[in-house]
Amino acid sequence: MSKTLVAFFSASGTTKRVAEKLAAAAGGDLYEIRPAVPYTGADLDWQDKHSRSSVEMSDPSSRPQLADKDAGIADYDRIFLGFPIWWYTAPAIIRSFLESYDFNGKTIILFATSGGSGLGKTAGELAGICPGAKIIEGRLLNGNPSEAALKQWAESV
Repeated sequence: MSKTLVAFFSASGTTKRVAEKLAAAAGGDLYEIRPAVPYTGADLDWQDKHSRSSVEMSDPSSRPQLADKDAGIADYDRIFLGFPIWWYTAPAIIRSFLESYDFNGKTIILFATSGGSGLGKTAGELAGICPGAKIIEGRLLNGNPSEAALKQWAESV
């Protein structure tokens, strides 16, 4: 049986709540992807083109620094990777995370929370960052999915 990790970035707590339920449902370990400098409410103001998140997302080379690099990726075969959708894709910190580890031979299943858009082309965009990994698009997990529904999904991917 493969060992499962649920790694996630959550700016407001929404993705964290889903990730905790998913880890319990999938029988996996939980790892929070945290920025070295936490985001403030002003940093997350997507309507302000000068906010930190807006600046990061408008620069494809942006790689926010991580608070740590203790995910222990080598110990896992299957990684559920969760994040909020920002500007129709994964936040820049997800790229920082993916570039910080060797995912060769790993299966990465994406999941996201979003107030209005889907995963779009996220899987394709992230595939180039971690060559040798199998990236599965996964799904949006908005609202309050039941642990039973999450277990069924986790077993199907």
